[in-house]
Amino acid sequence: MMKEEIKTEHWHQVSVDNKIQYQEFDSHNNPVKLLLKGPIKEKTNGSLRVTFGDKSKNDTWKLEVDNGMLQSGDAAEIEHKFDKSAESKESIAFELSSNLSVVLLWKGEELPTAEIVYAAIILLFVYILIIFELVHRTLAAILGSLAAIAALSLFDKRPELGTIISWIDMETLMLLFGMMVIVSIFSETGFFDSCALQAYKLAKGKVWPLITLLCVFSAVVSAFLDNVTTILLLAPVTIRLCEVLNLDPKNILIAEVLFSNIGGTATAIGDPPNVIIVSNSYMKEKGIDFATFTGHMCVGIVFVGFVGYGALRLLYRDINKLQNQDPPEIAELKHEIELWRRAAARVSVVSREESIMKALFQQKAVQRENALIKQLYRMRRTEKKDFQQNVRELERKYYITDRWLLVKTGLVLTGVILCFFLHSFIKGMHIDLGWIAVIGAIFLLVVADIKEMENILHRVEWATLIFFAALFVLMEALTELQLIDWINTQVTDWIRGLEDDKKQQLAVAILLILWVSAIASSFIDNIPYTTAMIPVLLQISESENIPLQPLTFALAFGACLGGNGTLIGASANVVCAGIAEQHGYGFSFKEFFKVGFPLMLVTTVIAMFYLLICHVAFKWHPD
Repeated sequence: MMKEEIKTEHWHQVSVDNKIQYQEFDSHNNPVKLLLKGPIKEKTNGSLRVTFGDKSKNDTWKLEVDNGMLQSGDAAEIEHKFDKSAESKESIAFELSSNLSVVLLWKGEELPTAEIVYAAIILLFVYILIIFELVHRTLAAILGSLAAIAALSLFDKRPELGTIISWIDMETLMLLFGMMVIVSIFSETGFFDSCALQAYKLAKGKVWPLITLLCVFSAVVSAFLDNVTTILLLAPVTIRLCEVLNLDPKNILIAEVLFSNIGGTATAIGDPPNVIIVSNSYMKEKGIDFATFTGHMCVGIVFVGFVGYGALRLLYRDINKLQNQDPPEIAELKHEIELWRRAAARVSVVSREESIMKALFQQKAVQRENALIKQLYRMRRTEKKDFQQNVRELERKYYITDRWLLVKTGLVLTGVILCFFLHSFIKGMHIDLGWIAVIGAIFLLVVADIKEMENILHRVEWATLIFFAALFVLMEALTELQLIDWINTQVTDWIRGLEDDKKQQLAVAILLILWVSAIASSFIDNIPYTTAMIPVLLQISESENIPLQPLTFALAFGACLGGNGTLIGASANVVCAGIAEQHGYGFSFKEFFKVGFPLMLVTTVIAMFYLLICHVAFKWHPD
């Protein structure tokens, strides 16, 4: 027995005789289509036998050497599909039962299995439900996760309950829950109203200075603090500020969360994919540490941020669409009516007290409707007020209501954020971010002496938490159905096809990893995608002798910036949508997509040019 492998472009060459020749092929446990090129033809009882994997598990492909083609030098191309999947890496055995010696070219193509097809259908099904708002996005994620588990059961891969629970990222859920409790208590102090007033003064009551201020602040804070936490703290202030300026909060919140994701890309601690990359032990061995990663990413994000801001100005060029068409008094009354109606709809009538509460809420909505009619009748003309007059009226309306509670909440929140920073730099802290947030929330509940626990828990966005839990299960199940592995395999095969020109191979590798990561992260969660891509990058770097750093930075840019593509592309997007919905300003998948996807394309193009210039033209990386 002998083993030989000579690559010719995509094809491999093997010399076949009466001794068994073995070639290796990586099938990832999927069916394989094998193509042969040479003086051969198919024949049931032919002398040339080709076996993929174990003979007892897979069929043998039988062919015959065509003497006429052998003498004339012609070659035929024949393909055969091995339906039964083999092991992850298997041998292809060639054996010719004659005294001839024939040179053949072969190549194998991994075929998508039924599992991958089912996974793609399930993902498409979930997106149809969310895009067309057929059901609430939380219910869509639950239905998708159930369908994915059912598909696993169909292929004899049904996970146990403990396995499904282990798929849920409890640290993320604890972080969200803890920060939601802290923010809900913080809102009782009037701090958000006061911050809105100060921002109004700073922006001189003008719209674009305000949007610029919010976007820059969101990006800078997200670079050093997890962007989910940033949005949890900043979104309530933004909503209150928009109400003060009579702006529609939807577009401002979308811009804010988009720049939060951009800013989080700049450092190793700003976005979960970056944390996953830097914390990987193999990456550390290759020299990709906190300083190296942040240094390369931060420079690129400066260019991305400037161009992204220009694209945002272009997308929001019609300033009238950012403002409420109604006067402030009318807009506030309409919003208040909607909130009373929603409050009445949320009350489930079980006891007599709840029945009375529901009736009171409905009565309050009717009263505000009557007030709206009277206000419209009284408004003969709208008096235009100057900036100083608006400030005086707002100062009488918005102020700190509980200074002692503000001190307590501020100290606890400062301690929690400080622990977040220390967790990123001190290796000896054996406590996760989720536990820090939950412990901070419990401590604040004790210190603040909260009597009405139900009011605090009512402000927790349970729909958002359940959505994340279902989404984690859905993405892990799709990973088990080999969807992400299949994407990674296609990327790897494209890169390996250009091994003759190393410079061109590096450029194509950067482009493929960047754009595939950006598009994939727009539609699937970027956390499992990044986790699955790291071993692929390491394998490509070692086998094809491509520098690892450019590939890693391409993955980070793609996974983080791609989260801006759709509403469920990044965790911060979903959190922001949940907060907006809770305040009565919810935005849909399509509303987010109209702004987020074009901005994602523009920022990814800038990241692409940055990577090509730095790593292909100037080689800003070790060999």
